[in-house]
Amino acid sequence: MPNETHATYRIPDADAMAALGERVARHARPGDLILLNGPLGAGKTIFVQGVGKALGISDVTSPTFVISRIHHGVMPLIHVDVYRLLEAGSAAAYLDDLDLDTARENGLTVIEWGGAESARLSDDRLEITIDRSSEERIVTITAVGSRWDGVEL
Repeated sequence: MPNETHATYRIPDADAMAALGERVARHARPGDLILLNGPLGAGKTIFVQGVGKALGISDVTSPTFVISRIHHGVMPLIHVDVYRLLEAGSAAAYLDDLDLDTARENGLTVIEWGGAESARLSDDRLEITIDRSSEERIVTITAVGSRWDGVEL
């Protein structure tokens, strides 16, 4: 079982969600994997926009209908949204078709709706869950594996 550490944040608004994305991205290195989970409208794409901002990318939109986009900045941001694939029951097969292992080497990969199918891409990853059960969001960041040891999230 890999090492796991947790951090939890109360996020009051969209600006704070984007700021958390920026903060996390400042610790990112090429090859890193971030899995985002939470209900529709929880703020996953806003988080990724914050990640993009930290990487010098200003136009990050959800790739829901195109499944994945590569944005170029300080390092590439590979932004994947598997929501529609989960509905179709084909997420694992499609992730294999995307050849993310090759693309991930040089960039930061962020997968929205990244469940077990996505977790198999790396033993070292951040798993971020956003709960929107109240007006604010509760964000739990779980660092899996040794890559994130010692990183203040």
